[in-house]
Amino acid sequence: MAVNRKVLLTSRPKGIAQAENFAIISRADPAPEAGELRVQNLFLSVEPAMRGWIADPGNYAEPVPVGSVMRALCVGRVLESKTPEYAVGDLLFGWFGWQEEAVVASDAVIRKVPDNGLSPSLALGVLGINGVTAHVGMSAIGQPGPNDTVVVSTAAGSVGSAAGQIARIMGAGTVGIAGGPDKVRQCVETFGYDAAIDYRVDGLAAALDAACPNGINVYFDNVAGQISDTVYPRLAIGARVVVCGTASIPQWDPWPVGPRIERHLLTKRARMQGFVIFDHMDKWDSAVDQLSGWIREGKLHYAEDMLDGIDACPDAIAGLYRGENMGKRIIRIAD
Repeated sequence: MAVNRKVLLTSRPKGIAQAENFAIISRADPAPEAGELRVQNLFLSVEPAMRGWIADPGNYAEPVPVGSVMRALCVGRVLESKTPEYAVGDLLFGWFGWQEEAVVASDAVIRKVPDNGLSPSLALGVLGINGVTAHVGMSAIGQPGPNDTVVVSTAAGSVGSAAGQIARIMGAGTVGIAGGPDKVRQCVETFGYDAAIDYRVDGLAAALDAACPNGINVYFDNVAGQISDTVYPRLAIGARVVVCGTASIPQWDPWPVGPRIERHLLTKRARMQGFVIFDHMDKWDSAVDQLSGWIREGKLHYAEDMLDGIDACPDAIAGLYRGENMGKRIIRIAD
């Protein structure tokens, strides 16, 4: 049995998980049994949504049990296989967890990573849960078109950066909201936003008025809170709001309260819909195919924030919420 380093959730955080909520252990794993495979993880994903996966109570997914390996999407290579679906050497994307190797059932695999000349790490970002979330959320709910103005919060993040570019590909004008001058610059120079606003500087309302003189037709919301409170009065008639994340809310117990938005939705005849990608897994492959094509055509750009080694895991979620990453945060375990 191989000795494997794993990251365990050791306590339930209240709010954003910190390094002290995790521990790294070494443990020997059994050989795979029938229907299982052993995967060497190459890249581990770090998601803002992980905060919800370990919350007590959980949100749209069962909480990760205390004492178990931290749930995570990963890219790994098959070392042993006891299932006819996958062979030794296959590169896979799936739920393999924060660990160096994983012995998992075949249903933990989402898909094979295609040999398409693009980095396998993209399966955790722009060609994975983040890019697919942006693609499906924007195309199915946001539905931007020519002459529309789309506003995206956390516009330099792994979901937001893709969402803004997809809106531009669909013909809309785009305005990004991000934190700090470096990310504002990245929104315009790397991700092609028509305008970007630093929410940390006073004057968000005036900046939105200047950037969206005819109102906001689509709001792709990754943050909630005060930023969204400033956006809602500026919705245009028939606006669509995609609620993809609530990153600015520090905790969910007690339940957060804020301005009442019903009059905005009523008077603007606007539509507001929560969105979780796990309800749309049937669209995954087609979304990845289109995203890959846009990358090759130079229409879709991305950035990766690469950390190295399993020891980087415990503080990685907290670092996201501190705003340290410049792009999709990934932990590289092996080449």
